Amino acid sequence: MVKELWRERPEEHDYGAARSYLSLLLEPAQAKKLARALERSPEVGRYLAKDILRASGLALLPADDREVAKDLAKIDGGTLLSPVLLVRGTPLWVADGYHRVCASYHVGEDSPVPCHIVARKPEA
Repeated sequence: MVKELWRERPEEHDYGAARSYLSLLLEPAQAKKLARALERSPEVGRYLAKDILRASGLALLPADDREVAKDLAKIDGGTLLSPVLLVRGTPLWVADGYHRVCASYHVGEDSPVPCHIVARKPEA
């Protein structure tokens, strides 16, 4: 049996972190809209950690990166990780969960990662 690594829903603070990150890429009002859309979105699916990294163009962080190591320690300790928050587009934006994706990759590059995804232009 495969050990479950993931919580059912993101933690509340993940949405604020996503909004903060997105406000670097977009106007604050747009970032707030996307963060709200992520809050309302159900889990869309599970994607392989390696595919999330490829689609986003982000580099794999090493296992000894401080935040990745924290997430790996959570996994080892049995603490479930929050699903990843993504914004669909080219490139894919990892609004929250980059370190969790990297930790998942270090567990196994084919690790399925639960994701909540919204389009770049959410409905009002």
